[in-house]
Amino acid sequence: MATIGSYAQQLSLMNRLNMNYAAANKNMEHIATGNKINSPADDASGYSIGKRMDIEANSLEQCMANVQNGKSMMNVADGAMSNTLDILTTLKEKAIAAANSTANDKDRAAIQQEMNQYIDQIDDNSLVTFNGMYLLTGSASAATKETNQAFTNKSLAEDVTGATKLTDLTDRVGNTLNISENDTIHVSYVRDGKTYHTSYSAADTTLADIFKNANNAGGGEVFDTSSMDTATNFIGIDENGKELYTVDDKNAITIKAAQAGKNGGLAGFTISVTDSDGNERKAINSVLDAFSETIGAADNTGDGSLAIHTGTSANQNIKLSLKDMSAIGLGLKGRDGSFLSVGTRENAEAAINVIQNAIDKILAQQTTTGAINSRMDYTYKNLTTQNENVVSAMTTLISADIAKEITQFTTNNMLAQATQAMLAQSYQNSSWFLNLLG
Repeated sequence: MATIGSYAQQLSLMNRLNMNYAAANKNMEHIATGNKINSPADDASGYSIGKRMDIEANSLEQCMANVQNGKSMMNVADGAMSNTLDILTTLKEKAIAAANSTANDKDRAAIQQEMNQYIDQIDDNSLVTFNGMYLLTGSASAATKETNQAFTNKSLAEDVTGATKLTDLTDRVGNTLNISENDTIHVSYVRDGKTYHTSYSAADTTLADIFKNANNAGGGEVFDTSSMDTATNFIGIDENGKELYTVDDKNAITIKAAQAGKNGGLAGFTISVTDSDGNERKAINSVLDAFSETIGAADNTGDGSLAIHTGTSANQNIKLSLKDMSAIGLGLKGRDGSFLSVGTRENAEAAINVIQNAIDKILAQQTTTGAINSRMDYTYKNLTTQNENVVSAMTTLISADIAKEITQFTTNNMLAQATQAMLAQSYQNSSWFLNLLG
């Protein structure tokens, strides 16, 4: 015989009511958060995996922001370098104008004043900052080892050495340069903002004598001719401590600075040959003056390069080294404040090569920066793809099926209401039976 409104029945109904309410509350939590795993209690291993994915996704978003900020920083540096390049283009035009004999001393003095202002502006450009950091003063350059600056000529024959007589010089394809004993050799070089000259008769002098005579022009021991003793493809040790050879592995003549480090560096030098009538021998000059800087002057410095952190783990960086793009760093100004001179025609001739060297340095730095900037575009795309895939995997793991949750919530809510009604009826039946007994 069934018990009317028994305590056991009411307790069973109460437990069922609590279970339905708990299930409905869990459904509401899933619907509200959009996740089926909200705490370790829901799914311990799933919660741990999902949290790791969530952290990875947030980290990837920060990496994407890092890349965008890095590109902005490089654009600031590139903008300053582009402006400096425009100035250098103008400086070269002015130096060429000053090298023309139609310009008199007053003209060159006026050109000099104009050039001084442009060179000052190059210093201003080098002081450009990003978030308070100087970009082009050399403080953001990579670690370097002390080097002797080197200039290499790949236009002379492979068997040419410092001991080769000027009258015996041949070019790369074996043609004789035809330097005459009566020709005059002119050498000019710029060091620490000052220009030095010397001229002498070719006679029976050698290629090494060009630089030995330059050392006697007043600038001190500037050139080290020992590297010219033998024909070799070895250029020297670069600023990274690596051995540097010619690109084609063919012998080439190299002249080095006598002093190591930036204090021993030259802004550039010019070699020219004139005949007994004073006419320039252009075919000879195009070969003899074809020295280009292959190792820059560098001091022992620590690593100040900029790191763009592009990964979610340690040491996932893209390094950016920005060299000294100031007027001193480009060889346009001395440490004592002296400016590159175009006050005489000879000085102007020497200044043309110095300015060209500065242009080459700017273009080399822009090439490096541009390549890294382009790489960052691919890095950003890769990070975006990673982030999308991680978020997709995390969504599959922890996200709730909202339609399913709403259906279950409705079911549990209806069951809870039905159970509540049954419980109320049970209480009412118990009261009716007790009234009968009374």
